[in-house]
Amino acid sequence: MRPSYITDENLEQFIKQALAEDVGDGDHSSLAAIPASAQNEAQLLIKGTGVLAGVELAQEIIRQVDSSLQVDVFLRDGVAVKPGDVAFIVTGKAQAILTAERLVLNCMQRMSGIATYTHQLNQLIAGTNARLLDTRKTTPNFRMMEKWAVLIGGGVNHRYGLFDMIILKDNHVDYAGGIKQAITATQEYLQRTNRQLKIEVETRSLQEVQQVLETGGIDRIMLDNMTPDQLREAVQLINGRFITEASGGITKETIAAVAATGVDFISVGALTHSVRSMDISLKARK
Repeated sequence: MRPSYITDENLEQFIKQALAEDVGDGDHSSLAAIPASAQNEAQLLIKGTGVLAGVELAQEIIRQVDSSLQVDVFLRDGVAVKPGDVAFIVTGKAQAILTAERLVLNCMQRMSGIATYTHQLNQLIAGTNARLLDTRKTTPNFRMMEKWAVLIGGGVNHRYGLFDMIILKDNHVDYAGGIKQAITATQEYLQRTNRQLKIEVETRSLQEVQQVLETGGIDRIMLDNMTPDQLREAVQLINGRFITEASGGITKETIAAVAATGVDFISVGALTHSVRSMDISLKARK
């Protein structure tokens, strides 16, 4: 099932812009070397190990390049894959297959890398109450696909952008003059503009956590760059009054200890900003 931000209109616009960037006024390599009447097959070959993502997107890309192409899917988004697996076979006009090839691979390789890393981190926090969140640290104009990949890998999407939730981060707090001032100004803004948005406040110390608790009127407290001991103390201090989120440089080596502190969510920017793509190829079938 697609998330709400993956609409037919959004998909079509993304693919149209991506093809315009890549194809321009024509795929002249294919137009020059391949007869227009040539019909061929190609298989999407997996060359890495992990979680597959981007199959549904690939089908839409292929359809938009040439709706007469036929795609036979063997492996769906979210399944575990290994080298040698074939995700799908595309059949039809050879020129069209070649035109779609690179965009399909660019999307699927990155999305599968994200889904794989998300799954790996989820495995490390299994058995705790913590859930894994993504961030806005995404590739410009590719956020929708990267967040979709996080979901496919078993993670949870945080806010999509600046418009659907308020997060008062350290700079907001510093510019506003403090925790209380930032929260109060935000509450007044929401009332004045008749908006209903959840409010999260980033805290950098137990003292700031206490200031948020004294001010109230928010929904979630972010605990940024705190040690496991500090996180545990913060969770006890908050005592279920607000949702808690641990953030800040959390890695495969540290995430289990963070989850054990009792936080509700753990946000990891590395899910999308520094992931390693999966090796995937589209190979001609002769």
